[in-house]
Amino acid sequence: MASATRSPKTAAPTDAAYTQPSIDPEVLPGVAVDENLLMRLVRRAGRTVARPAIQCLEMLLDGDTPHQARLTVLAALTYLLVPVDLIPDFLPGIGFGDDMVALTALLGLCGRHVTPEIRRRAQSRLDRWFPIS
Repeated sequence: MASATRSPKTAAPTDAAYTQPSIDPEVLPGVAVDENLLMRLVRRAGRTVARPAIQCLEMLLDGDTPHQARLTVLAALTYLLVPVDLIPDFLPGIGFGDDMVALTALLGLCGRHVTPEIRRRAQSRLDRWFPIS
């Protein structure tokens, strides 16, 4: 005698009785996460990503930076942060192309105008914001 309900493995997707099987995550016994190590890794990754951004910030705040360079950095940052793009990001292959142009211009400009003094101030700010401890 056949059962009226089917098991999830044999049920058709359009069957009203079909339910998604629950998936239980496997937990490995005896594995502990060293939270201090994890926090140090996160801070180190944050420092790596934040360093160029803080250098650009220090470059903007530096009185010796040419006004044209400041305006270009502000325009590139604004373009990267504002959700409206010339080429929508959802287009595959070319969606992030305009963002990459703005980012490349920003990094190139910062590379030319960041002085050793700006690097020193940026490193000091980085150490305050992302302590290694």
